Amino acid sequence: MQKPLTYADAGVDIDKANDLVKTIKQIASQTPRAGVMGEIGGFGGLFSLNTANMEKPILVSSTDGVGTKLKIAFLMQVHNTVGIDLVAMSVNDVVVQGAKPLFFLDYLAMGKLDERIAIQIISGIGEGCKQAGCALIGGETAEMPGIYAENEYDLAGFAVGIVDNNKIIDGSDIRVGHKLIGLASSGLHSNGFSLVRKICFDVLNLRVDQHVEALGKSLGEELLTPTRIYVDTILKLIRDLPIHGIAHITGGGITENIVRVLPQACGVLIRKASWSRPPIFSFLQEAGRVPEEEMLRTFNNGVGMILVVPESHVEDVIERCTGMGEKAVVIGEVLERQAGRERVLWA
Repeated sequence: MQKPLTYADAGVDIDKANDLVKTIKQIASQTPRAGVMGEIGGFGGLFSLNTANMEKPILVSSTDGVGTKLKIAFLMQVHNTVGIDLVAMSVNDVVVQGAKPLFFLDYLAMGKLDERIAIQIISGIGEGCKQAGCALIGGETAEMPGIYAENEYDLAGFAVGIVDNNKIIDGSDIRVGHKLIGLASSGLHSNGFSLVRKICFDVLNLRVDQHVEALGKSLGEELLTPTRIYVDTILKLIRDLPIHGIAHITGGGITENIVRVLPQACGVLIRKASWSRPPIFSFLQEAGRVPEEEMLRTFNNGVGMILVVPESHVEDVIERCTGMGEKAVVIGEVLERQAGRERVLWA
């Protein structure tokens, strides 16, 4: 006779998942924030808005993943940095509208739950939440036999922030003559990795543990550099200075993302020589013979955020950014849009 079967026999271990929740609770407790109610383990995360102290509070939400950068984590067997990436991709999108991130939720799916890997991932998520000043209030860990290869997984993240209605940054105050200030990225961040992997592994036949002279480190170390979280810097800037538009430079690069914050009557001129590209971008462009236009619409090329600022406040913004540890430079200006001309011009 067929022996009695359990969920564990089918590849899903409920007891192991319950043990993991205990560790997640410890990590979440290290990301406290006013407004958090209860603790992880309920059916839904609770958050009170009574601490907002705003006339017309507006919630701002964002969701994202880490993309095929995860493949590098699998090869390196290093899983804590992608947790930071996961938080960064969503909270950076929230803060560009002037919103303060409140809380974060994650979704982690694996073929077979490996507590060691899961704890590394969630520890990274906790670190990202600390950097962003938001609370980790819940999530989902799904064990899905037959869907993922051994020791592989997928991640998704969800961030919610809050901003007073009259302080939303939507680009409507941008005018011709405003300057563009670029904030340096920490490297590739979490975009363009399908092209990165094709160049590095298919064209160059490199290994992740291989030292690359042009980068000054191993390929894997460079590729797993976490996405920079700009939340603290931007919240402090918008508190004291007029920032009329902010673009997070993610998928689509500078070309596609800067136009998302511009009024219809405006275009921009960007001077490529105004900032130094980190070596990884030149390395990829040369090895893959990637056209310049493709580079600019795929990667951040060393600029993770662009601030649109009145000319009279440029020096103040750069000085403040420098004081907070950011590399900030003027990279261009806002122009009047002309028919038949691209909205993003390069010089």
